Amino acid sequence: MRVVVQRVSEGSVTIPGEKYEAKIGNGLVVLLGIKIGDGEKDVTFLADKCCNLRIFEDENDKMNLSIKDINGEMLIISQFTLYGDAQKGNRPGFTDAARPEEAIPLYEKFIARVKENIGDEKVKTGIFGAMMMVKIFNEGPVTIIIESK
Repeated sequence: MRVVVQRVSEGSVTIPGEKYEAKIGNGLVVLLGIKIGDGEKDVTFLADKCCNLRIFEDENDKMNLSIKDINGEMLIISQFTLYGDAQKGNRPGFTDAARPEEAIPLYEKFIARVKENIGDEKVKTGIFGAMMMVKIFNEGPVTIIIESK
């Protein structure tokens, strides 16, 4: 399992042609990729890591605070393309990305675990498998990539 974590002043997701929109203010946008063979241990590790990652400034301008410490929000977006392999040729292959029947339950467990950590009202999501328009106002910029294995 792989996440790209971005510290944001705001973020949002909309789905073209549908009346779906989710917005957050200060917090994190987390792009979540799920690989074949990932399991609940991966979910727990990465969800907890995202919630405890100290990438927000304290009173001394040091990255020392977590999303919990700042009472921030999190926008979680499924993104199978995080497992795109473009080593050969120019068209990426996605054979390492988990199929929806394996990935959706893990995506839902990741969301549930984050909600346990920071509260239901602080967590917004995209829709798994949908074509989404994501706006990310990266602050810093701060971007961290974390893998569970």
